[in-house]
Amino acid sequence: MAQTQNNLRFLVTGGAGFIGSEIVRQLLDRGFMVRVADNLSKKDTRLDPRAEFLKVDLTNRQAASDAFVGIDIVIAAAAKIGGIGYFHKYPAAILSENNKIYSTTFEEAVKNKIKRLVYISSSMVFESAVRFPSKEDDINRIPPPLTAYGFSKLTGEWYCHAFHDQYQLTYTICRPFNAYGTGEFPEREIGVAHVIPDLVRKVMHGQYPLQLLGDGNQIRCFTHVSDIADGIITSALSKNGQNQDFNIGSDVEIKMIDLAKKIWMAMEVKKPFRVKFAKPFKYDIKRRVPNVQKAKKMLNWEPQVKFEDGLLEVITWLGKQKATGKLEP
Repeated sequence: MAQTQNNLRFLVTGGAGFIGSEIVRQLLDRGFMVRVADNLSKKDTRLDPRAEFLKVDLTNRQAASDAFVGIDIVIAAAAKIGGIGYFHKYPAAILSENNKIYSTTFEEAVKNKIKRLVYISSSMVFESAVRFPSKEDDINRIPPPLTAYGFSKLTGEWYCHAFHDQYQLTYTICRPFNAYGTGEFPEREIGVAHVIPDLVRKVMHGQYPLQLLGDGNQIRCFTHVSDIADGIITSALSKNGQNQDFNIGSDVEIKMIDLAKKIWMAMEVKKPFRVKFAKPFKYDIKRRVPNVQKAKKMLNWEPQVKFEDGLLEVITWLGKQKATGKLEP
């Protein structure tokens, strides 16, 4: 009897993380069987009790091998990840650990005859882009990323191509662009957190003037985590997603100074908006904007959450965390 799509069995590596847990939730809501493989190394991990959970270290192939048994589709979201400060502080760990994770994931996928491996890459592979918005095939024309994190994520894309060429492993590459949403806590160390929760925390705890890294003119495009998860799942289930790469995100640009002011206004701070600029990190990408037409045309997918609505949601959620003492000053 042929297997129906609803009977597909998913493994989500890193499925307790920020993006991974949202992928898990949406898959479960759609009625799929889901297994999560995660080492719970992040403090703000989230586990859906409906999913099967295996606490495993994916850098150890022998220890992680059971996670891949009986699985149809692997969504590979596990990786060492953080804000720009994290990239600069732990470059060797990022390269070494991520490569070990990739080797385990791809080799076990081949061994267990996985139907498709969906690799979660990153917009950071476009660090060296000079054309905006950046199209998927620009990756073949631009220099490699400068940061260890960006380079490691590009390496994962090469794993997709190499394992397809040698073992005919079907893949899909998804590149999320600046995910944000509830469930992601900021860090106190500068640059380690992602920018939205970092700025919200600073405003909530009365930092004045508000500190920004660099000159505030860096441009990003933010995408709600629920949209990113939906785009990833859509690509995983689509025949058009086979052996393809997709930019998963919004193409609406915003400068960091404007983002800070938007947060300031939304939080109704009584003082006039003022910022002070901190010395940027060595690798501070000035602009990152995706061309999103390929996903729209081939997958019939585009983000649905308006940025202002999603931003207010994050502010409200972090406010509740502060009220319960879970948000550190």
